Amino acid sequence: MLSRLRPTASVAADAILVGDPGRALLLAQELLEQPKMSNHARGLWGYSGRTPAGRPLTIQSTGIGGPSAALVLGELAELGVRRAVRVGTCTGLDETIGLGEILIAEMAVAAGGSAAAHGVAVDEAAAPDPALTERLAAAPDGFRRATVASFDSRPEGQAAPPGAVAADMQTAPLLARGRVLGLEVAALLIVAEQAGGDHLEKDALELAEKRAGRAASAVLSA
Repeated sequence: MLSRLRPTASVAADAILVGDPGRALLLAQELLEQPKMSNHARGLWGYSGRTPAGRPLTIQSTGIGGPSAALVLGELAELGVRRAVRVGTCTGLDETIGLGEILIAEMAVAAGGSAAAHGVAVDEAAAPDPALTERLAAAPDGFRRATVASFDSRPEGQAAPPGAVAADMQTAPLLARGRVLGLEVAALLIVAEQAGGDHLEKDALELAEKRAGRAASAVLSA
């Protein structure tokens, strides 16, 4: 039974998931021909339409944090979504990770408890769908594969799990929920800030969002 989404247009089997509703609108305008708003309930803007290649695609915002993302993914599964790529932002924890870099989540360590409801305990890792991840890695964009950590709040002052080079608030719970639902889920994360406090400028962030969105759309169309 749907509690967050109230779709007013059909939802595609393939979806790009973003936290920010503004990013959903940006990617809908970038990736879809004549996009139609498929959800506006609870401020979770969603859009559906066809790519220039004619493939149906939904772009859906999930809100902030892992619990919200996992709930939205569950409702999208009820509506027929079978594959999804998260296009989100993260904080770089390693000095080798540059602002604006786009990372392919190879593993997502649960650094908070919100993934536990979906079978991934704190300090355990959730894995993305291998086929989608391999396609992202094989794309000509040159994105780096990386282990990320998902916290339940902003990770300021919190120690990152060993091996994690970036942190966010959604990827581990989202991947864990996707596995439970039998969905193919992968993630692309834009380094929008660094642990030292530097932030990506708005225009540069939008360019990175479009670049990651195009990569996700291409992989879902394959």
